[in-house]
Amino acid sequence: MKILMVFDFDHTVVDANSDTWVVRCLPDKTLPGSVENSYRKGYWTEYMGRVLNYIGEQKVSPDRVRSVMETIPFTAGMTELLTFIAENKSAIDCIVISDSNTLFIEWILHAAGLQAAVDKVFTNPAKLNELGHIEVQCYHSHACDQCPVNLCKKKVLELYLSLQSDAGVEYEQIFYAGDGGNDLCPTSCLRGRDVVMPRKGYTLEKLLAKLEGQEGNFSVRAKNIAWSSGTDILRELKASMQS
Repeated sequence: MKILMVFDFDHTVVDANSDTWVVRCLPDKTLPGSVENSYRKGYWTEYMGRVLNYIGEQKVSPDRVRSVMETIPFTAGMTELLTFIAENKSAIDCIVISDSNTLFIEWILHAAGLQAAVDKVFTNPAKLNELGHIEVQCYHSHACDQCPVNLCKKKVLELYLSLQSDAGVEYEQIFYAGDGGNDLCPTSCLRGRDVVMPRKGYTLEKLLAKLEGQEGNFSVRAKNIAWSSGTDILRELKASMQS
């Protein structure tokens, strides 16, 4: 039985937020207040639609956007970790569940030569429209009151596991690496033998610490191992493969 490695993308695989990094492609690298102040809590994807539309209106070409996105730094140790996963596909499946978008993730992984590590990316679909502007849509709709309106990562993970199971693929162990508040929900569908890996010093680690010893509807059965670099995750992955 294989191992499943699940990654968040921003502040996990890359050491920045790809959605805010894109602003660097503008001549003065800033958004006007009318766009910047238009964000409403829980509606990030709609906000990003306005950001990308503004970038298009400023006549910034998709090639320019892509070249800027390709400069985003990977988190320490992540390229080595993804290279190891790419070299061990017979033992490890790997998916990304992210609130970024398909174009950004595809461009960033491709530029680093790491796309072979990732079997599937679940994120907001993006495309170039007839004006050559980038358009982004919400990934799906859901009924979870814990998650942003466009993406419940638990729903995505449960559906993926169900489809894999239907195809005869069961996982010996699942590793989930993330950093943010929207990475908490999917941890509740992990089993006792699985591992949740929150990034040290980030929101997910703090939320998991708060849950420990609390009575309530939400519980995490998985083992909790915090990480600060891809090397930490790689060490756990290798140990699991050898056990």
